[in-house]
Amino acid sequence: MNETQEDRLAGRSDKGRTESFSDGVLSVFITLMVLDLRPPEAEPGGLLAALIKQWPAYLAYLSSYLYIAVIWLNHKAAFKRIRVIDHGLHWANVGMLFATALLPFATAILAGALRRDDPTDVRTAVALYALVGSLLCASWLRLYHYLSQHPELIAQGYEARFFARERRRAAGGIAIYIVAGALGYQVAPLLAMGIFLAVPVFLDLTHEGL
Repeated sequence: MNETQEDRLAGRSDKGRTESFSDGVLSVFITLMVLDLRPPEAEPGGLLAALIKQWPAYLAYLSSYLYIAVIWLNHKAAFKRIRVIDHGLHWANVGMLFATALLPFATAILAGALRRDDPTDVRTAVALYALVGSLLCASWLRLYHYLSQHPELIAQGYEARFFARERRRAAGGIAIYIVAGALGYQVAPLLAMGIFLAVPVFLDLTHEGL
């Protein structure tokens, strides 16, 4: 259903531009991930060993790539159920993009710390990544909550209860990242890395579908 005269008077607009803008921004973020995968410096005959030595960068890249892929799928599922956008939803969407923009930075910090293999730096980088992950889940919690409270924005044939249920996944993500950050900082950073890889899988498997 397209926007109506009532929507225009209420300041609501078509979702098309917001959806296209968000897709473009997310594609930039996912492209930035690969920039941290730099060719290693190696002596003749030592390329294989140098490539293997960069495994932390590959792990950080995989974790963040999967996370942004799930963000895009979540965004697609949400906007499939949205009919029109209002001012509050614009800002909720911008907040989600803001949090996602921090992920390439946190990934680069984590990969660099793992390459240097300094225990203090690795713990700090793991805590930073967990903080960004928690912030991202919180931004989705805000977006889902807003949509659950504004059924007039939902497309015909869908229900606002979908977004109320999705809030549980976002809240669960916040809790998992907090636990991962604490474990990584206090116990074992590689344990946190394993959790970071598992979170996108959890968010994808618990999704109710597109």
